[in-house]
Amino acid sequence: MLELRNVGFEVKDESSEQAKEIIKNVSLTIGENEFVAITGPNGGGKSTLARLIMGIEKPTSGQILYKGQDITDLSITERAKLGIGFAFQQPVRFKGITVKDLITLAYGGKLSISEACQYLSEVGLCARDYVDREVNASLSGGELKRIEIASILARKPEFSVFDEPEAGIDLWSFQNLIRIFDRLHKEMNGSVVVISHQERILNIADRIVVIAGGEVLTQAASEELLPKILSDSLGCLYHKDAEGLSAYRKDGE
Repeated sequence: MLELRNVGFEVKDESSEQAKEIIKNVSLTIGENEFVAITGPNGGGKSTLARLIMGIEKPTSGQILYKGQDITDLSITERAKLGIGFAFQQPVRFKGITVKDLITLAYGGKLSISEACQYLSEVGLCARDYVDREVNASLSGGELKRIEIASILARKPEFSVFDEPEAGIDLWSFQNLIRIFDRLHKEMNGSVVVISHQERILNIADRIVVIAGGEVLTQAASEELLPKILSDSLGCLYHKDAEGLSAYRKDGE
């Protein structure tokens, strides 16, 4: 469904005025109706890769294809119209836009208050307390995260990318998040890519991709790779990161 072909991304290092490679010749395919978890040490390029998929950043080399179409030069809006959805690690705030407005925009048509409330309820928010609130600084990071996920449910994208969705949310919300991923993946027949360190998210994925130093170090079915990650038998792959495998957290930690 989505394919990265020899994708590279570099930025100018202001201290040395030389190019610094963030993503190095990455080739990766995400299949139709596949749930892929991308993990690895902090600073390894995971979030950058997610931003490249959505078009927030543009590759300096290589191609990105979606359903066989080259989308390398397409904008965020154009990719969204093709059915790609994205949830930020730190959700965007929109002063002057209510929660109902945001969900209605995501839905792409007329949406009643009761329908908007249903999406909010699915992410564990009391709808009547949020539907008329502005998506601004009055909301906590966890509240914004859940509202953003509600908007993705309303949009029903064929391909969803979540950048560390567990960040800033409580344990109850995290448990609910697992159910939402399962729904997007199975009930809506969509492909899901999640950037995460969380053991339970890695466990429910079809496949785990490990990225470090801007490269794909290994990938395999979750049941094959997760035990190796948890047992630290892949520790040699993480020497570039001081935290190593300590980045992997169990629920609620």
